[in-house]
Amino acid sequence: MIYKERTESIHIKIMKSQDARMDLNKAERKYFSNQIKGYEGELLFDSFTKNLECDCLVLNDLLLQFNNTTFQIDSLLVTAEVLYFFEIKNYEGDFYYDSERLYKKPKIERNSPLIQLHRSESLLRQLLQSLGFTIQIYAYVVFVNPGFTLYQAPLHTPIIFPTQLISFFQNLNKSNAKINNKHKVLAEKLVSMHMQESPYSQLPEYTYDQLQKGICCAECGSLTVEIVGRNCVCRRCGHEELVNDAVLRSTAELKLLFPENKITTNLVQEWCCVVESKKRIQRILDKNYQIVRNNRWTYYE
Repeated sequence: MIYKERTESIHIKIMKSQDARMDLNKAERKYFSNQIKGYEGELLFDSFTKNLECDCLVLNDLLLQFNNTTFQIDSLLVTAEVLYFFEIKNYEGDFYYDSERLYKKPKIERNSPLIQLHRSESLLRQLLQSLGFTIQIYAYVVFVNPGFTLYQAPLHTPIIFPTQLISFFQNLNKSNAKINNKHKVLAEKLVSMHMQESPYSQLPEYTYDQLQKGICCAECGSLTVEIVGRNCVCRRCGHEELVNDAVLRSTAELKLLFPENKITTNLVQEWCCVVESKKRIQRILDKNYQIVRNNRWTYYE
């Protein structure tokens, strides 16, 4: 069963807004693209773990710390006898392995996920020992993209290739061993130790005035949304959404980007831009947020 769900990170949500509302430079756009591609790879991997029939607990996106050192686990599978630790990569194209280094053809060195895997596996083992848990760990780098090829990888390298995913999970499903309360205690403990990483640390800098105003399309992300009666209609893809839903979604986006700002009718109307009626905005906020009155100011929480 899925014990800790994977959700789109705040980091990615903010970068989606930045991509729609400001001009990212080449390096920033590449970083954003890599973040999205990595998340898509993790979702592809999740399509396998969600169909597991063996008795297990799946923990996704753990950010843990041991001895003042932070490490991340893309996916952790708790079974009766083994912890499976997966480092997921959505690389695409032709790569080769040489002297414990990873290169994309013709010869572009990439950070080796195997080095990252060994480091994180060691930290997890030490963390478990400190908590009094003794259980075997099998750690793998998983390449999920069917367009990925790796040449010259040693035979016993802990790698799962795209063509091996089905058989790997089929073998896991053959296990009849049952997890018990100690496994659930372990999963609960790890989830309780999960840290929320600040999403703002690696983001391109931005200000309110710098960002283009309007309602982003919920389907294609563009700012080509206009109001037609009770609906918001995207001129680019034709997607329709109730104005009420679009305003609430845009307000949530505003709170995410600027958590220190007070949410007011004027601010939301300026942010949404295409909704000209402040009374319409106010009715939506009144119905869905708590009204706070402070002297002359009224805002929403």
